[in-house]
Amino acid sequence: MRYLTARKRAEGRGSAHTGTEHHWAMTVSSVGLAFLLPVWLYIFGSALGGPREEVLATFGRPFPSILTALILVVGMRHFAMGATMMIEDYARGTTRKMLVIGAVSLAWVIAATGLFALARIAL
Repeated sequence: MRYLTARKRAEGRGSAHTGTEHHWAMTVSSVGLAFLLPVWLYIFGSALGGPREEVLATFGRPFPSILTALILVVGMRHFAMGATMMIEDYARGTTRKMLVIGAVSLAWVIAATGLFALARIAL
């Protein structure tokens, strides 16, 4: 009969030493979004439903376009980190790797598409 201590069962399954860094990154991005999002929602809401020329004029100005770009980049980075954390908690093996790659790729495709559209509007 083999007796395994708690330490022996836990050996090799320890910390990756990135939990604190990941937690701070999520906290900083969420605080940044908490300040940016209400201002962006006001700007976006005021442009919503207006004629095309008015919307183009709104997002053609520097402040709304820079704010929108920040929301896209910070928001999609926050999404990618959160989705990665969720996937790491519930999936294993190759499925985990493929889901993480898919989630991060989706976030960057959305950010790139939004930035491209914003550049077309602003320029």
